[in-house]
Amino acid sequence: MKVYQQILIACPLVFLASFVDAVAGGGGLISLPAYYLTGMTAHFATGSNKFSSCIGTIFSTGRFLKSGSFHLRVALVSAGFALGGSYAGARLALVLDDHFLRVAMLVLLPLAAVVILLSRKKDSADISTFDHIPTRRAMALSAGIGLLLGVYDGFFGPGTGTFLIIAFTAFLGFDYKTACGNTKVVNLASNVAALITFVAAGTIQYSVAVPAAVCSIAGHWIGSGLAIKKGARFIRPVMMFVLILLFSKVAWDMLVK
Repeated sequence: MKVYQQILIACPLVFLASFVDAVAGGGGLISLPAYYLTGMTAHFATGSNKFSSCIGTIFSTGRFLKSGSFHLRVALVSAGFALGGSYAGARLALVLDDHFLRVAMLVLLPLAAVVILLSRKKDSADISTFDHIPTRRAMALSAGIGLLLGVYDGFFGPGTGTFLIIAFTAFLGFDYKTACGNTKVVNLASNVAALITFVAAGTIQYSVAVPAAVCSIAGHWIGSGLAIKKGARFIRPVMMFVLILLFSKVAWDMLVK
């Protein structure tokens, strides 16, 4: 396949993926298959996807930070533990079968959807209750969220950003907008660490990844702007879309295998 054909396939899907990722996480469920559709090998598809998503995430993270929709201490603690957890998860993936995790996901994903639907009934869906949590407990929860979801990210991966948003709202009492901002900081840290590895390995097809990165910037910029402006009433439906997409992928993968 010629490069211009690869660009025409990848760019629109990367834009859509980045828009979704900026709002609710889970954009990789769309962007990684887009790179596969261009005919890239698995290593180059993964590396190119990480390049474009990382560049786009920088812009959405910056927009959330500029708007003040984040809690830096929580985000940094979660990011630090997520990096360690991701390494541990990747090591576990080398020795354990992911079949049991896939089965668990078929149970956990509907439960996550229920959590989102129940939060719709709360009048305070756009109001953070984080300040009522004692500092030590908040930092311990931040570390636990980062570690556990870091392990998940390293072991399995899809939907990590979505689960981070759910965890930040359910366990730390953040509103959806602030939870998104925190998640972007954590995602950026993990993306940069992974991107360095792919750059060093030379598994990025820049002729496609660079144009796709431009589309990723646009998607992240527009998506983060809408998330900041509209808050929970916009973020929740997109999160439901991601959970349905992830449930479908897990179920399909199990059926195929």
